[in-house]
Amino acid sequence: MREATDKINDTGGVRLILRALKHKNYRLFFAGQGISLTGTWMQQVAISWLVYQMTSSAFYLGAIMFASQIPACIAAPFAGVLADRWSLRKMLVVTQILSMFQATILAVLVVTHTITVWKIMCLSIFLGLINGFDMPIRQAFVYELVDRQEDVPNAIALNSLTFNGARLIGPSIAGVLIAAVGESICFSLNAVSYLAVIGALLAMKLTPRNINRHNGHIIIGLKDGLLYAYRFVPIRTILLLLALIGIVGMPYAVLMPVFAKDILHGGPRTLGFLMGAVGIGALCGALFLASRRTVKNLDKIVVLAISIFAIGIIGFSFSHNVWLSLCLTLLAGFGMMVLMASINTILQTVVDDDKRGRIMSLYTMAFMGTAPIGSLLAGSVAHQIGASHTLQISGVLCIIAAAVFWKKLSAIREMIHPVYVRKGIIPQVANGIGTATQMSVETKE
Repeated sequence: MREATDKINDTGGVRLILRALKHKNYRLFFAGQGISLTGTWMQQVAISWLVYQMTSSAFYLGAIMFASQIPACIAAPFAGVLADRWSLRKMLVVTQILSMFQATILAVLVVTHTITVWKIMCLSIFLGLINGFDMPIRQAFVYELVDRQEDVPNAIALNSLTFNGARLIGPSIAGVLIAAVGESICFSLNAVSYLAVIGALLAMKLTPRNINRHNGHIIIGLKDGLLYAYRFVPIRTILLLLALIGIVGMPYAVLMPVFAKDILHGGPRTLGFLMGAVGIGALCGALFLASRRTVKNLDKIVVLAISIFAIGIIGFSFSHNVWLSLCLTLLAGFGMMVLMASINTILQTVVDDDKRGRIMSLYTMAFMGTAPIGSLLAGSVAHQIGASHTLQISGVLCIIAAAVFWKKLSAIREMIHPVYVRKGIIPQVANGIGTATQMSVETKE
């Protein structure tokens, strides 16, 4: 009886959800990143509100988001090659220092009343280039922070938990601070927050991994990574799905200031609460994934997550009530977080170790490289037909994408299953207690 109770506690309680935190390096990363990302979300809300106050234009909101994200499409593939060659920790320290510099410049320009839309645009492009390197490196680095491979999916889920916990806290704080003090305080606090993650990175004691690192020409390394992703159908299909959602789905966040001010008739606090609701939903999604014991059926969860996200943004587009809007953005946040983390986990668990950096760079490019295109389109379309109709179209397109992916699930599962068996990710098979019949059933599920 006691053994049964212990088993339940180990598999269904808090220890299951937080199991990756038993690794010291990951604990440091988790804490440092949590502080830094809170500042990042504060800055993002402050920029959106500042730009909309200066221009009263949905187009400029889309243009600024485009400028901050499109450089990732250019930088990320090269960052992936370097990530498979150089020290991930050293590269992350550099990106954090550069990001701190960008936030400091923003704070100074606002305090001195010399800020303009074009200066914000230039600084956004600069930050986009930094993020083009930072994001794939950060994603690949998570794999080095845990000593047991079976804890990698949980580490990815907790990484998303940190990100979305910051999304919950950061915008809410930003809304209050902008109303009380102004946008400059958000930029200043963001700059200071980078010290936490830099300190965490320097405090880590990492064991070098025994993998075949790419040392050839950067273009050859880039080509090898692209061919690898293209030839392995599951990776290719998942990346294409993510790129499509990045174009038609994610731009909903760009239009949040329009809904907060013009449709819900609120101010910066309303915007902060809307972003915070997205964060709560995403936080719930991260907890849901962290509580899972296996990567099985994540492909089905991808379809479900897209559907939930689409329902959330379509419902939000019709709402004129603040409380209903908060509930619907919470739903959208849950769906998008589960989608992103599930795709991240699938990619991290099927990719070869020596190509991890390059595949995660393609993951970044599929999302960060396409979202700005969607942001620009969303801003332009919203300018012509309104923000509500724009989100309705986005939601319908997301549902269509989910339906197409659902039809391909059987073929994807047949290719992924042998990889999980070879890596020992499926415990029943890895421990030798599975049978041929069980393997056949799992493949068909």
